[in-house]
Amino acid sequence: MSRVNTVLGPVPAEELGFVAIHEHIGYGMPGSELDTKWWRTPEERSAETVPKLRRFHELGGGTFVDVTGICNGRDIDHYRSLSAKTGVHIVACTGFVGGDTALPYFARADVDRLTRQFVHEITVGIGGTGGRAGVIKVGVSRGGRMTELDKRIYRAAARASLTTGAPVLTHLAIDAENAVAIFAQEGLPLDRVLFGHVDDGVNADRTRDVWIAEQGGRVGFDTFGYETELPDPPFWARPRQERLDHFLRFVDGGRRLHQVLASADANCSPLGWPGVEGHTVNYLFDDLIPDLRAAGLDEAALKTVFVDNPAAFLTLQK
Repeated sequence: MSRVNTVLGPVPAEELGFVAIHEHIGYGMPGSELDTKWWRTPEERSAETVPKLRRFHELGGGTFVDVTGICNGRDIDHYRSLSAKTGVHIVACTGFVGGDTALPYFARADVDRLTRQFVHEITVGIGGTGGRAGVIKVGVSRGGRMTELDKRIYRAAARASLTTGAPVLTHLAIDAENAVAIFAQEGLPLDRVLFGHVDDGVNADRTRDVWIAEQGGRVGFDTFGYETELPDPPFWARPRQERLDHFLRFVDGGRRLHQVLASADANCSPLGWPGVEGHTVNYLFDDLIPDLRAAGLDEAALKTVFVDNPAAFLTLQK
């Protein structure tokens, strides 16, 4: 039977339901726990997050994939409590948002050391929580080109994926040629990789989304909701219609529908990164799905994007 690691234990992929594939319970840069303006107690974070996840569940959401990497505020005990309270499956990640968020202990690690870390968190658990990671996060550091540390992390992620069967999800899809080359060298099939943030307003023009798909990779349109129409838009915002048109061009009348996944990349409870006021995972139900329906996607297509593709991607496949 196919299975997926969640923080409360493995579940059959068929039970994931509607999946938000790229989200955050709470995200912060290393050291944000020292900033009393943003850091929250578990009780405060729970009070802020539970209503959002309960509404997600009520609207039809089944699984929330938290891609908050090592050093960025992961709290697996908190995730386990949230999952039990709301009925939402939560998938946690190992890995790093980018090499520039790795503390020196990890920044000095070689590929073998990083691989062991990732494998341990997938097969044994994260810290002493018993909660296992279900996906491996990697990313390109600020600047747009992989650093040597980024390359070690990507290589370690590929090896850990082959060892455990867990998939790899990227922060940003820029410098894709280097990423594809590393995965090819390690023998990792690209259908086990989701190249994320192809739609963000800063990097969309530099992202070779169609090329990635042609190589066999999965493509993530996962910053839906960050719109220039907002009162105080973030620097990676983009006009709502422009992002939707980009998605539809990529799907190409359904030709690449089996390779695309979508999400909102929202932050439930700030941990040093405020996110955008009012933007939550529920943008997917409140705004995105109505937009997609209005654009002509039928229920079968929506099921492919939000149910079938994520289930296939998240399934542990050795």
